[in-house]
Amino acid sequence: MSIQWFPGHMTAAKNNAEKAMEINDVIIEVLDARIPGSSVNPVIKNIRAGRQRPHLKILNKSDLADPKITEHWLDYFNGQPKTQAITVSAKNRNDIKKILPLCQKLAPHRDSSIKPLRIMIMGVPNVGKSTIINALHHKKIAKVGDIPAVTKSQQRIEINKQTILTDTPGMMWPKINYELDGFFLAASNNIGSNAYDEIETALELADVIKLRYPESISKKYGLQAPFPEDELFLDGIAKERGFILKKGKPNLEKAAISFINDYRQGLLGRISLETPSSREKMIERNT
Repeated sequence: MSIQWFPGHMTAAKNNAEKAMEINDVIIEVLDARIPGSSVNPVIKNIRAGRQRPHLKILNKSDLADPKITEHWLDYFNGQPKTQAITVSAKNRNDIKKILPLCQKLAPHRDSSIKPLRIMIMGVPNVGKSTIINALHHKKIAKVGDIPAVTKSQQRIEINKQTILTDTPGMMWPKINYELDGFFLAASNNIGSNAYDEIETALELADVIKLRYPESISKKYGLQAPFPEDELFLDGIAKERGFILKKGKPNLEKAAISFINDYRQGLLGRISLETPSSREKMIERNT
C-alpha cells in the first residue's frame, strides 16, 4: 500500500516558502542521515532551483546512521551545483557551531548589520529543524516535539546582528512517487501515524535491516539467519518480548511498533536504510 501524507496546512507552507525564498540568501535543508535520499523534498528542490540560491544540506541524526554510508551521501550531495553538505547531530553543540560559518561562505556579500545574512531552514517534518534552531539561538525559541508537523507557520528569528533565520514548517510533497520512500519516512517518524500501517511499515523496514545489518537483528532479538519472513518475523519479536494476546496469539501490532521504535531510537545500532547507489537502482526499477 502506497503511503501518502499531505496535511492541509502544508499547501500554505509551500506558498509562503516560495515568497520567502525571494529575500533569503542561503537555504538550509535538513535531512535524516539514515534516509538522505528519501528525506529530500522535491518541492524544496524546485523552489530553490528557481531562485538559484546556494544550498547547505545538513544530514542530521548522523549519530544514528552508518558512518561509512553517510560518507557516500556527503560525496554525492557535495557533487551537486551550489551545494555544501555536512553531517550533524543536533544534540551536539560542536556540530551546530559549523553551520553559520558555512552559510556565511555561501553568501560572503551578506556579513553586516546593514546587510545581514538571511537564511531559510527547511525540511520534512520531525527531521530536527527546531532542535538545530534552538541550538543556534542558544535558547528555546522553536517548538520541539517527537511527532511530525509540530511547527505550522513561518517564524523570523534574529540569531545575531549579522544573521536572520526564517524557520519554516516541516513540508511533505503532494504525492510520494516511490513506495519505498513512504515506508522509510514513516519508519523514521517523518509522517503522521494516521497515514500508515505499523505492521506493513515494520515488515518493509525489517526486509532492509535483515539484508544490510543481519547482526543487529540477531543481537537484539536472539533470532538467527535465515530469519523468519513476513509476519513470522514479528511473531518472533512478540514472543521474545511477551507481547501475547488471549489464547496465546502474538500481538503483531505491538511487536511492529516496538521494532520501529527500536530503529528510531538507535537500539539496533547505527543504521542507514539507503545508499546513493541503492536509491538509484530503486528509481530505475520504478520508472
